[in-house]
Amino acid sequence: MANSRGISPYVLLGVGVAGVSYLSVRNNRQKVTQAFQGLKEKTMKIWSRQKTEPEIPLLEKAGHPDPYDIPDNRMVDEGALFSVKYYNQKEQQA
Repeated sequence: MANSRGISPYVLLGVGVAGVSYLSVRNNRQKVTQAFQGLKEKTMKIWSRQKTEPEIPLLEKAGHPDPYDIPDNRMVDEGALFSVKYYNQKEQQA
């Protein structure tokens, strides 16, 4: 049952001591720093590619509904039906 708690504190202590002894050498610190910076740059490139700006800003679209904007109209329609169904169910239960 003692192993069900997760990683042993002694293992964590060993990893910490090994990390400190590895990073105590200047060349190793520079390697780790360069690897971290490279990983950071690659991650930022991936995230910047995934960001997409909405085609129409939401505030511009909010006050001017377009009758030919089918996805928006469908969303409004489903929202209106939810309240009607809820009201009808409450009336039938009463």
